[in-house]
Amino acid sequence: MTLLEMAAHRRALSRPIVHEAFTELVATAFLLIAVVGSGIMAEKLCGGNVGLALLANAIATGGALVALILAFGPQSGAHMNPVVTLAAAATEGLRWPSVPAYIAAQIIGAILGVWLAHVMFDLPVWQLSQHARTGLSQWVAEVIATFGLLTVIWGCRAHREPVTAFAVGAYVTGAYWFTASTSFANPAVTIARALSDTFAGIRPADAPGFIVAQLLALVLALPMIRQCFR
Repeated sequence: MTLLEMAAHRRALSRPIVHEAFTELVATAFLLIAVVGSGIMAEKLCGGNVGLALLANAIATGGALVALILAFGPQSGAHMNPVVTLAAAATEGLRWPSVPAYIAAQIIGAILGVWLAHVMFDLPVWQLSQHARTGLSQWVAEVIATFGLLTVIWGCRAHREPVTAFAVGAYVTGAYWFTASTSFANPAVTIARALSDTFAGIRPADAPGFIVAQLLALVLALPMIRQCFR
């Protein structure tokens, strides 16, 4: 770790938790606005072409992630993801007492983001998705997507900070296409997308399977990011 990184790490550990949590709430809300909003727009404009709609959804989400990480990374780390938060705590990048506030803010922010996307597109705010996403192939895809996301984030620590933002945006854009689940890779996102019966949705009954797979990926990835990405 360079002197600059050590100084940034000390600043992060000294920030008030309310400031960090609020930053995570806002960042995660914007992430879900991007995911759900671009899905709604893509479905409207693509005339039933699911492949084109998925491409638009992926590009919009990846682009938004780059911007959000660059904007909010210096404030809270821009985790926007409970799995990333848990990994950060497990690798001494975040205080464990901060974890509950981070995760609560991420989930609340994600749900607010979904609701705001519905409001923007004149849809009912309260919805439950009917989009089935279940089965072994989907769960394996979520393990792969989440494992890959964690290794990309920690692997980029050897480079300067902006590299992580672009790498994560590029990875998520690609993972929309190379995973069967379209790469949720985020428990907060999974919970929130269960509350949207739109292109990006997932049935509430299917969400627990995705979350278990994401947490399993965390368990599998931790030894690697501890040993290989110090």
